Amino acid sequence: MGTTATEPVQAYLTATGERLRADGCEVTIEDWGGVPVLVGYRGDFKLRWMATKLHLFTIAAPAALVTAATLEAFSTSAMDYVLARKGQLRGFQNGVAVIPALVGTQIEPAASAWAQEKQRVKFAALARPVAVDAGTGVAAAYRGNPALGIIYAAHLRSKLNAYFPVA
Repeated sequence: MGTTATEPVQAYLTATGERLRADGCEVTIEDWGGVPVLVGYRGDFKLRWMATKLHLFTIAAPAALVTAATLEAFSTSAMDYVLARKGQLRGFQNGVAVIPALVGTQIEPAASAWAQEKQRVKFAALARPVAVDAGTGVAAAYRGNPALGIIYAAHLRSKLNAYFPVA
C-alpha cells in the first residue's frame, strides 16, 4: 500500500477524525509500519441488540492507489487489530465491528465494487470496508442489510453515513 498523503487525502482524514470526535468516538493516530493511521473507537449497548455491546472501530489510512487487493489486505489487518483489542469475549453479549477505510485520489473500480459487495463476517465480528476517493468525496461501502449481523445493520449504516458521507 503506497501511503503518499496528498493534500486532499490529508484533508479528508482530518475531517473524518473531526466527524468521529463529534460522534463521541475516542480518536487516536497510530503508527502502522510507518504509516499514520486514524483510529476511532466507540462502544454501544442496546437492549434491541439482544442486550449486547458492540465495539465499533473506524480505521482510516492514506493510500496512493486503492485496489481491491490493498483494501482486502488492509481490512484483514484492521480486523486482526480489532480482534486483538476487543475480540476476546465476542459472542458472549459482545460483538466487534470495524470500518476499515483506505483514502486516496486513485481508486480502481474493482476496489469500489469489492467494498460495496457485502460486509465481511467472522464469528461475532463484522467489517464494512470503505474505498474513499478524496478528490471527489465518493465513499464506496456496503450499506445494505446482511443476513448475518442484521441487528447491527441500521447502526453500522448510520455510522458509515456519518463518518464517510455519500458524496
